Order: sequence, then C-alpha cells, then structure tokens
Amino acid sequence: MKKKVLNIVVCGCFGKMGKAVLHESEKHEDVLVTGGIERGTKCECSFPIFADAEEICVPCDVIVDFSSPSALGSLLNFARSKRIALVLCSTGYSEEQREMIKACSNEVPIFFSSNMSVAVNLMVKLSEFAKRVLGSSFDIEIIERHHNQKSDAPSGTALMIAEALSENDTEIVYDRTILEKSRKKNEIGIHCIRGGNIKGEHEIIFAGNGETLSFKHVADSREIFAAGAINAAKFIVKKPKGVYNMNDLISF
Repeated sequence: MKKKVLNIVVCGCFGKMGKAVLHESEKHEDVLVTGGIERGTKCECSFPIFADAEEICVPCDVIVDFSSPSALGSLLNFARSKRIALVLCSTGYSEEQREMIKACSNEVPIFFSSNMSVAVNLMVKLSEFAKRVLGSSFDIEIIERHHNQKSDAPSGTALMIAEALSENDTEIVYDRTILEKSRKKNEIGIHCIRGGNIKGEHEIIFAGNGETLSFKHVADSREIFAAGAINAAKFIVKKPKGVYNMNDLISF
C-alpha cells in the first residue's frame, strides 16, 4: 500500500530557514511541499507562491512557518477557517501574539517552539534536572550567540530556557551595567552576542562556590532545525486541537 503523503506549505520559503526546510523535505518520501508563502519575490520554483496564507489554494495538511511574527495573523486565520495544523518556528512573538496562538489552539492543533532542535530541548530538560539537584546555592546565567543579521534579542531559545528554569520570584536580568549592585539569588542573567555568521549557540551556566557546571549547544547547520520542523509537521497532523512543543516529541 502506498504511504500517505503529507502536504506542506512553507511560510517564508525563500528565507534561509525556509530553503533549509525545502531541502530537508526532499529527503522524505512521505512529504510533499505543495506551496510557499513569500512576499515580494520573483524566484521561480516547482510549486505556487502565495503572498498571504489566505490565498492558499493547493492541498495543505500543515503550514510550517519560519518567517516573522508579522505573518502570524493570516496564518491563524487560515488555520482556523480551514482546520489546518500549524508548525510555528518563528521567534520574537509579543505576549499578545502568544495569546492569539493559545486562542487558536482551542480550534486547531499548533506546534509552537522557539527552537526545533531535539538536542537543544534535551539540554533544557537536563538543565531542569540540574536545577532541582543543585538548588538555590548555584547561580544561573544564560549566554546566547547568533549571526549579525538576527534582529531579535534575546533569542527565543534563551527566553525559553529562562522560562523553563524560572520560579515564581525569579527575576530575568538583561543588562547588569545599569544595576550597579551585587547579584541577587533569584536572578537569571541573559547575555546576547551578535557577530559574523554564528548560526546559534546557547550555554547555560550553573555557578556555585568552588565549582561550575555548564550545558552548551552549538548549531553548526540550519539542517537540524529544518529536520525538527519536518518531524513536528508529521507529529502535529495526528494530534487533536491544542498547543504542543518539542517536549511532546522527546521521551525523557
């Protein structure tokens, strides 16, 4: 029996990550890119290009989005009206947009993650375990490094890590140069570096008295995020309405 093909539309299909998703999809016999969403481009390709999600008129089981937060409204509207699943991989969403995603998930399944790497999300799970073991006697700092074209800071992944390690009274500190005081125990510091073509590095530091523990992930290729997005697309189309993330893909 012939395996059912998963029809994917890629939003931001001519961006760096969009192109990586297109390349990754070619490795999967059960995946077919039927269309793309891109504004202001004249590139030729083997599938139709739409300026907006609501123009889509090709078979579509799931939309994979690696564009920007500005595309979210039309993606949610289309997903809601057509009962289409979404894989949202963009970063920089506002709190209002996050609420929009949550509201839409009451009607359709949405996979939402700031980082599509299985290894990054495993690092976060390991760090959560380390925090439980080490307790409040260790200070937590996060360092993230990205290329000089990345517009949002801190990265969505750094914020995801901080959220995972935060408690009710945790204070996230982004700039110590304006504080002029010693570090409080309930702080998590986030430090951002932008330069060259660094694809993505994240380090979580647990600093104690006389010893330091760190977890670090280095992304050498965008392919790891594209592979995660394709796996997420296969995963989400089988799920009922709701919000899902990489934790739902990881057995731990």
